[in-house]
Amino acid sequence: MPPPEPLPEPAEIPALASWPASDTLDSWNLLPTEPDWAGGFAEWQPGEAGARERLEDFADRVARYAEQRNFPSAEGTTRLSPHLAFGEISPATIWQRTAQLGGSTGTFLGELGWRDYAQNVILQLPDYGARNAKAEFDGLRWRTGPEAEADLAAWQQGQTGYPIVDAGMRQLWATGWMHNRVRMIVASFLIKHLLIDWRRGEQWFWDTLLDADYGQNAVNWQWSAGSGVDANMFVRIMAPLTQSPKFNAADYIRQWVPELAGLPDGEIHDPSLPVCGYPAKLVGHVEARARALAAWAALR
Repeated sequence: MPPPEPLPEPAEIPALASWPASDTLDSWNLLPTEPDWAGGFAEWQPGEAGARERLEDFADRVARYAEQRNFPSAEGTTRLSPHLAFGEISPATIWQRTAQLGGSTGTFLGELGWRDYAQNVILQLPDYGARNAKAEFDGLRWRTGPEAEADLAAWQQGQTGYPIVDAGMRQLWATGWMHNRVRMIVASFLIKHLLIDWRRGEQWFWDTLLDADYGQNAVNWQWSAGSGVDANMFVRIMAPLTQSPKFNAADYIRQWVPELAGLPDGEIHDPSLPVCGYPAKLVGHVEARARALAAWAALR
């Protein structure tokens, strides 16, 4: 460390003497038309040029990264993850562009290093996305059956009755991306409030995230569950109703949960009265916490 300067791009890449039979990209009909469900993806500009533009935008903000990254209503994160996932920019390029910019840049570089950590875990444990790293979790009694499936569907659709959770899940569905702090909140909610196997969440993120990366996705979900090789404790249960005001998520909720847009900041995180069109909580926080701790106690 630090990583070396990236190599310059080649002046040319010689073409093959003969090309194998292939399809045209248009023939795959990848772009949705009837209906066009990808309108929210329009802000993403795939390719190296889009990645460079994102990096330059973030370079102006990296010095304030530590103070802004946890606030969903602020533009504190890099938005580079899809470009990294598709290899449109390298971690070394990002490191070299930002390392000397001062402020809390060191905090960001540490986060960038976690990507390499995740890749290292996958090299050692290739089935990390499908198997508990800690064998004791194989005995945890996750909820299954029709009621659990209905709760899973409500979580996927942003209909849990917890505004910060619902905002995150709706942002994911509409744009293919979710704020990093909210990812932790929704993951903890599925695993510990709903007591649903982390692999169901990992699979949903894999299907819906533009930045889906096997190593990152698996490591982050196992961290949230506590089942990973270097993970959060299962008994550490995030409280969404506390996290939401702590990180000033009111405007974020207004953007993604319009049913609650008219509520003041003091109410929007946990409406005290029913709101027309917005669901009641799937489960109370105290009840959910007790259920999760009982499942853990039974396992132990």
